[in-house]
Formats: sequence, C-alpha cells, structure tokens
Amino acid sequence: MLVAVLSIAIGLQVLYPLVEGEGLRVITLAIVYWGAGAMLLHALLAFGGRYALIYLSFTFFFALIIEHIGVLTSWPFGEYSYSTDLGFRVFSVPLVVPFAWIMMAHPILIASRRIAGNWIFLYGGVGLAAWDLFLDPLMVSSGRWTWVVNGAHVPFQPEIPLSNTFGWLLAGMGLIGSLHLILPRDLRKIGASHAAVDVYLGWTLFSGIIGNLFFFSRPGVAFFAGAVFGIVLAPYFFTRWLGRP
Repeated sequence: MLVAVLSIAIGLQVLYPLVEGEGLRVITLAIVYWGAGAMLLHALLAFGGRYALIYLSFTFFFALIIEHIGVLTSWPFGEYSYSTDLGFRVFSVPLVVPFAWIMMAHPILIASRRIAGNWIFLYGGVGLAAWDLFLDPLMVSSGRWTWVVNGAHVPFQPEIPLSNTFGWLLAGMGLIGSLHLILPRDLRKIGASHAAVDVYLGWTLFSGIIGNLFFFSRPGVAFFAGAVFGIVLAPYFFTRWLGRP
C-alpha cells in the first residue's frame, strides 16, 4: 500500500508541468495531500500508531499557528498572502498548507536523526529551508501566494524576500527540534524500512532540478536550490549507501 500511495504522489508531480488552469490547481492540492499521506503511512508502518498520531497532530497545529502568525504579522517569513484558489481555510491559512509541512517534516526528521547527533534541530531547520527554495518560486509563479519584497531577496528568486528563508530556518528548527523530543525513535520490529523516505527525498531533489531546468525555465533556481538541498541531503544518502544501521 505504501508503494502505491508514494507512486501516486510522485506520478502527480510528473503531471504537474504538463497541465494548466483548473487541472493544475487540482493537481497542486493533490500532490500535497498524497505526499503527506505517503509520509504519514510510512510513519505508521515504520514507527507505529503513536508516532503517526503525535506527528500528524503536532505538525499540523505547529504549521497552522506559525502560518497564521505569519499572515497576520509578517513574522517570521515576511509579508505574504495566499490565493483563494488553495481551497478551504482554517483561520487565515489554507488547509493544504499545514499538510505541506506534514509532507516534508517526517523525511527531514528521519535524515536529521540519522546524521546530525546533537544538532538535529539545526540540520532539520536547514533541510526544510533548503526544500522551500524549490517550493516557493514554483508556487509564486503559479499564483498560489504572493510576497512583498522590500529588501534583499533569495538568490535567483527576486519575487521572494530573503526573510522567508530565515523564517523557514527558524520555524524548521523549532518544529524538527520539538518532534525529535516528543516522537519515539524505535522502529517497529516488523515494519517499513526507510526506503520510501529515501525515494521521496531523492525524487524531491531530482524533480526540483529537472523541473526548473527543462519545464519552468529557471536554471538559477535549479542550480542554486539543487546545490543547497543536495549538500544538505548528501551526508544522509552517503550513510545510507554505506549501510550503517
């Protein structure tokens, strides 16, 4: 079942650059929900129901609160607003947005716990901020949200303020650090391996680079975001390939 859900999540991302209009909006939402579903299912199969339930509830409310504060006060990300086409909202935040955090925080936590030692919170924050270097320009270009840029901007992303990256770093450290403290670390005796996490992280890096190079005409984003996210993930994949338990 995990293979099927993950395959659908990746398949929807393959379709993303091939559709337009309402179809693109629907696929955008579906990518997030199926991706979140795949990672939640992995959490359940690998670590058990307690892990999955705590992960889902804590990450959802953490993301909802920080995004609500962000929309109302412009802290910590900067001044931004969401489009109405992202669907149902909770307070000022589209429901799909916390599920985007749920989609990525679990695999980043897995990678952080494997390699970061006492610096799991820092590695996790950097990992989420690096992933957002792919996410934000894609969503801004499709009109899902907009920014007010008054100062420095992200390299190769003039439409996105640098404060967004710092906000993701800060929020990511808070989220991953908290999840590490409250979530169990022991795998189930008979459960899923981390292969699904490896595939999803690797696909996120690969698709971000290829999409920006060949479909979205943003080579700067491909090389910059690809380099940053690739450097972040390299130690994790290196230890996975070496087969360290």
